Amino acid sequence: MSHRRLVLTGTCIGAVTAGLLVATTTTTPENAPRDAQALSAVQRPPDQAPAGGPAPVGGGSAGRADPGDDEPGEEEDGLDLPDFGAFLGSGPEGVRRIEKMEKWLDGREPTVGHTYLPGDLWVNIEGKRRFLEPWAEWTREKDDRMFVLNVPMLERNEGDLPDEAVDHLLRAGARGHFDHHFRRLGERLVDLGVEETVVVLGWEMNGTTYTSRCAPNPEAWKTYWRNIVSAMRSVPGQDFEFDFAPARGEDAIPWTQCYPGDRYVDIIGMDSYDQPPGTSFREQVNQPYGLKKQVEFAREHDKEISYPEWGLFRDGDNPEYMRKMLEWIRRHDPEYHTITDYCPHGVMQCGTNPEASDVFRELMTDVAELPDPFPTPPTEPEQEPDVPWWKPEPVEFCVDLGDWIQDLLDTEPLCFKFDGDLGL
Repeated sequence: MSHRRLVLTGTCIGAVTAGLLVATTTTTPENAPRDAQALSAVQRPPDQAPAGGPAPVGGGSAGRADPGDDEPGEEEDGLDLPDFGAFLGSGPEGVRRIEKMEKWLDGREPTVGHTYLPGDLWVNIEGKRRFLEPWAEWTREKDDRMFVLNVPMLERNEGDLPDEAVDHLLRAGARGHFDHHFRRLGERLVDLGVEETVVVLGWEMNGTTYTSRCAPNPEAWKTYWRNIVSAMRSVPGQDFEFDFAPARGEDAIPWTQCYPGDRYVDIIGMDSYDQPPGTSFREQVNQPYGLKKQVEFAREHDKEISYPEWGLFRDGDNPEYMRKMLEWIRRHDPEYHTITDYCPHGVMQCGTNPEASDVFRELMTDVAELPDPFPTPPTEPEQEPDVPWWKPEPVEFCVDLGDWIQDLLDTEPLCFKFDGDLGL
């Protein structure tokens, strides 16, 4: 499979809004993903508020390094990282900022575009063309690009619905009531030329943040996931991959109890931020259902791994975490990873994390160029030619003489051109 994929994902900290109305009385944006590991909402800059073959190919995880008992070692200098990107904004602004990040990384080009579908209404979960088109255009420009898209499983995804209501909706989904919405999404992705999109479906299902959560009815949730995957795979021309991405740790339910089966999953992802549970990186690796468990579980099921969401959080500007996480990524070679790049999580767009940002740039830059100890003296600029500072644009206008005069004179309308050159 080539890398020109659209990865549809949803972050725990918020990534997608389309500026659309929410069909609930809650004041929380339905399509703004929140960190399922966090106990309170994450504040984000105003311009980054969210808008809102049946058998998988295996074999990707078999050759990975053993996860080990703790954090990775430091036996190598520099990192050869897999496909990477960053969440830089939900809509067209996120696409535009990819080029900015490439310049910030001294020319290393992100190969993953990552955004989130709004989770407020079904019409937005189906993926409006104007929302998806800028991402699809960016993805199609080069064959090595990948599009990752987070897709909510239910509308009112951040509506704070009680478990009883979630249970009712999951059972309806298990009976196939919502399949047509996802079939329509699949058709739109194929129509936009991003038939290899990576779909991060129902992310952080082991938490309590989203309506798309698993704990109220794990069996119905798994059946519903299988229905969604089957509906999207029924679309002619599709080659989607489906990423099962819990939040790190146990949270409300061990995420292994939500796993829908190998036939319906291509990638075992994990959203992992620098926050409890796990103060040190070693603890984040070894905690129950942590990073080590993810790698082991993926190996057991012969799946690739990914990190759709990761970054700084509760422990602030933490360069050690940044280095350890990038070493972990290098060691275990995920299919892709995308850092969440806004405060408090990010690097390029968050000035409160200068030390961790420096580490990210150092390790993500292909070649660190040292300054020349004997710099060449600057040359004198070439003399500008002596030309007028202003020259008007040429103006052309025509006079319509009327049909009868033009017929009489056998001529077209008279046209004059004034080039504005008065010899000044």
